[in-house]
Order: sequence, then structure tokens, then C-alpha cells
Amino acid sequence: MEKYAEMIEQLKSGEVKSVSIPKGEFLQFRGLLVKDEMFKHFRGEAQQGGDVIFTFLEVPRS
Repeated sequence: MEKYAEMIEQLKSGEVKSVSIPKGEFLQFRGLLVKDEMFKHFRGEAQQGGDVIFTFLEVPRS
């Protein structure tokens, strides 16, 4: 869980542009992500095979 919190902070700060979450870890990562106050700023894009790439948006999605 600490690893996921660090990934979320890195996305928010712009330290990294995106993070790839393996299919098997998605639910754990998302559970932490939805609790973040800036949840609407994150975008997840599913990849073939079930992995998800998350990016941080300056403007929150609606």
C-alpha cells in the first residue's frame, strides 16, 4: 500500500507522467486512489491483457 501511495504522489507532483498497474494489483491500487481528494484528476486507461496505465490530469474529469 505504501508503494501505491508513493506512486499517486509522484503522479500528482509531476515527478512521473504515468504509472502502469498490473491487472492483479488494480483493485488494491484503485481502493487507495478513490480515497484521494484529487481522485477526479486521475485517468486510467485499460491495456490489452488487463493492465491499467494511470495519468494525472490538470483539469478534473467530469
